[in-house]
Amino acid sequence: MQIALAPMEGLVDDILRDVLTRVGGVDWCVSEFIRVNEQLLPVSVFRRIAPELDQGARTRAGTEMRVQLLGSDPHWLAENAVRACQLGAPVIDLNFGCPAKTVNRSRGGAVLLREPELLHRIVAAVRAAVPAAIPVTAKMRLGYEDSDQALDCARALAAGGAAQLVVHARTKADAYRPPAYWEWVARIQDVVALPVYANGEIWSVDDWHRCRAVSGVEDFMLGRGLVARPDLALQIAAARAGTDYVPLEWASIRPLLQDYWRQQRARLPERFAPGRLKQWLAWLARSYPEAETLFAEVRRESDCARLDALVGAPAQ
Repeated sequence: MQIALAPMEGLVDDILRDVLTRVGGVDWCVSEFIRVNEQLLPVSVFRRIAPELDQGARTRAGTEMRVQLLGSDPHWLAENAVRACQLGAPVIDLNFGCPAKTVNRSRGGAVLLREPELLHRIVAAVRAAVPAAIPVTAKMRLGYEDSDQALDCARALAAGGAAQLVVHARTKADAYRPPAYWEWVARIQDVVALPVYANGEIWSVDDWHRCRAVSGVEDFMLGRGLVARPDLALQIAAARAGTDYVPLEWASIRPLLQDYWRQQRARLPERFAPGRLKQWLAWLARSYPEAETLFAEVRRESDCARLDALVGAPAQ
């Protein structure tokens, strides 16, 4: 069983990847998407979005970080994939799942699921351009408005040379509303001869059990569930192995939040850092009553020094 951390634009940046992978249980993670238009992007863009490239493409915990590209032009995606590989990307991942309206309007993400032939051309172009030893993988949703072309899209990605496929088991129209249609993951696995990962609505070990039973797959990508409960991957791994595991309590989670705040505080201007803190704390509040209490205390606070005192972060 492999467990991956999802690439969540605007949330799971390199700092949160660092903190979550240090908890453990995550086999690999993916950068936020690098948007490719009709140009070869400068090296600085890759290093800004995926700074782990300067650390052997691994987080501080040693977890592999893959580079994700988003766009619709096969040639320029291939050219930028080559650059990512030259910078040390161990895997090139292609985003065909982002539901954001601004991304879809510029022909990126889930809107491409309307065009299975284009999916094939993109993957084939990238596969042909990058070194043979570097896998090309893809992430997809079940479709744009509906799932009528889900199997065709999966076949197109596989035929183009994708080595692995992550399926977010909802359409773009479904957005993030429950449920996730895990039965479609099983249908997709039946028509492609490559590993398929199930993604969507895995918030707990019980959810994982049900997803595994319905989808029939053994590999999973965790997104919001892992952000809300940082040891969820460890809980699932223990359940898979049949071993006892005591979930982390808030006393163990709070130091992670403090370290996250310290890193964001050091990087971002003071007017932006509080938003990042509140964003993760709001997700943690789904799992920990203490986080909910702390969120209520900080939600209207914008002074970083006062937030230091509330969070209990180490002094700068």
